[in-house]
Amino acid sequence: MNNQEQLIGSVVQEVLRQLGPQQTVVNTSAGKVAVSPLGLGVFNDVDQAVDQATRSQQQLVAAGMEVRSAICDMFKQLSRQNAQQWGRIEFEETKIGRLDHKIVKLELLEAVPGVEFLRTAAHSGDKGVSFDEAAPWGVIGVIIPVTHSIPTMTSNAISMIAAGNAMVVNPHPSGAKSAVVGAVAYNLAIKERFNIDPLICIIEQPTLRSAEEIFKHEGIALLAATGGPGVARAALKQPKRAIVAGPGNPPVVVDETANFDNAARSIIEGAAFDNNLLCIGEKEVFVVSSAFDAMMDAMRRAGAVQLTTQQADELAKEVFSYEKDHYAVKKQYVGADTHVLGQLVDVNIPVGTDLLYAETDESNPFVSEEQMMPFVPFLRAADFDRAVDLAIKYEHGFGHTAVIHSSNLDHITQMGRAVNTTLFVVNGPSTACLGAGGEGYASYSIATPTGEGVTNPLTFTRFRRVAVAGALRMV
Repeated sequence: MNNQEQLIGSVVQEVLRQLGPQQTVVNTSAGKVAVSPLGLGVFNDVDQAVDQATRSQQQLVAAGMEVRSAICDMFKQLSRQNAQQWGRIEFEETKIGRLDHKIVKLELLEAVPGVEFLRTAAHSGDKGVSFDEAAPWGVIGVIIPVTHSIPTMTSNAISMIAAGNAMVVNPHPSGAKSAVVGAVAYNLAIKERFNIDPLICIIEQPTLRSAEEIFKHEGIALLAATGGPGVARAALKQPKRAIVAGPGNPPVVVDETANFDNAARSIIEGAAFDNNLLCIGEKEVFVVSSAFDAMMDAMRRAGAVQLTTQQADELAKEVFSYEKDHYAVKKQYVGADTHVLGQLVDVNIPVGTDLLYAETDESNPFVSEEQMMPFVPFLRAADFDRAVDLAIKYEHGFGHTAVIHSSNLDHITQMGRAVNTTLFVVNGPSTACLGAGGEGYASYSIATPTGEGVTNPLTFTRFRRVAVAGALRMV
């Protein structure tokens, strides 16, 4: 076992214990060291966190591009090596989703791009040369959700550090302990290997006030917020640049030319992933009437369990509350297992069932709301045009994700243009758009309201042109 493996193998258990008021001795490859609860990048004061991140970012830039690349590779390696343990830590803290998929989300970080995305464009002519560099912003204020605490922080860290930035992180209060575990482990590894101070400065006890302080802090040049509608609105109100990964309610359209068995497998794979906590996950399905029965049969063959329309309506009454002018998901049912949902309507669902489904109409709030549960409503549409109209209506203009199952290229083209979403998946699971079951790179922040799309290192840079007048032209 090498020094890095010894370090990370010992630190996770100790970090959990060091979150109290006393110091804890942590075993590292350099020997035993005393770790303060408010050391290694853990803070309860935003000003102090920003000050540290500022100093650390200067060290990172001075260290050079090769060090940035090595840090990104190290993050991927550590998340993969500790996926089982960190996945369990997050699952036990948040109590939402599925343990097996918490682990997979950490393993998938291998596909997040690093410094290879940072390319310099050069221009040469009679008047000299110039080149456009992707320069860092400095310190980025980061808001991460409870649904993917360590994975989102790590994904952002790989992209942001590759781009030369440091971070001040305000995790969701219900996932803060998990995020701190990851941040401390990463910071300790960076310190030991590169002698760089904490690049991930995290608020140990996050609140709305600490988030507001991060939003407004003069030392933070850029904001990156991942979360629900409230988080998105708050970030977009700030006078500084914000990259916002907001909510989604991804619709699926199935026409009469679809491969129904593939469609069923894909819908289950995407909507059941981590009990539908992913913002890209299939949330409602519109099927042309001539194909509806065949599609429902295919779902059954693929292993999903069908509820009756009445049971689906009863389930909605149990898991949603009506607040003022809209429905809201009751917190205790976010990411709940299928057998838990079944119990609410007196249906015995076998443990291990991935997904529930039922025919509903538009009045069922499962259609209009981003429910984040392993239940998907299916609705009949008179024809393809009507199915697309419904998809647009219930995507709510978020511009996030939409899915189609069809062999008709005209239909695929028509829907892709009409929905105009950041992610558009054809004949596959929603996860295909992030490289899981399809091509492309991964990221846990999909910036839809602000238009950056699937974030990568270039997302967190500012472009700077250097011009040399009348010189360095070699031809």
